[in-house]
Amino acid sequence: MARRTTGKLAISRPSKRNSSGFLDEQDLQEQLRRCLNDDTIPRGARIIGALVRLYAVPVSRIVELTTERFHREENGAYLTLDRHPVLLPPKLALLIEEQIAQPVADSRMRQQFDNGIGYLFPGKAPGRPRNVVGTHNLLNQVGLPVLPARNTAMIEAVTSLPPIVVADLFGMHPSTAQRWANYAKDDWSAYLAARMAGTE
Repeated sequence: MARRTTGKLAISRPSKRNSSGFLDEQDLQEQLRRCLNDDTIPRGARIIGALVRLYAVPVSRIVELTTERFHREENGAYLTLDRHPVLLPPKLALLIEEQIAQPVADSRMRQQFDNGIGYLFPGKAPGRPRNVVGTHNLLNQVGLPVLPARNTAMIEAVTSLPPIVVADLFGMHPSTAQRWANYAKDDWSAYLAARMAGTE
């Protein structure tokens, strides 16, 4: 620039909103296996950790889930995250059934609404779900951090399904799903190409 051979350089920076952390696919799958199989982890943390890693659902929405959103049919068990039920892995479905039958140990009483339906993750305060900050802390303590897992799960989702389908299934705004799809397309093209090449 001092010799006037070039103009002002524009150096792009990665988005701070979405690039604060990711896992590689192997780490994501290993953490999911821990959620489904490791009995040393509290059951609530296992369920929440698995939902984050499978469906990229924020913890703030998971703790608000109520028991009637889970149901079984002949072909499997389903959990309604927004308007449409999603099919659950069998081990996760069993964990949720146990959670409904045996409320979490740190809840002093089963919190139910007038219709007998309660929170899937009841909190200590009557009529309230589990605390979001406390849940994040618990997941971090057992080695299941939320943000990198959710970011990676979202990338996996929007590269496997159309953004509108992801928005519909996971209960997010379509523009949010589209932004993630654009982010994956723009910033992860080399990574996705390498993955595709490795599967051929």
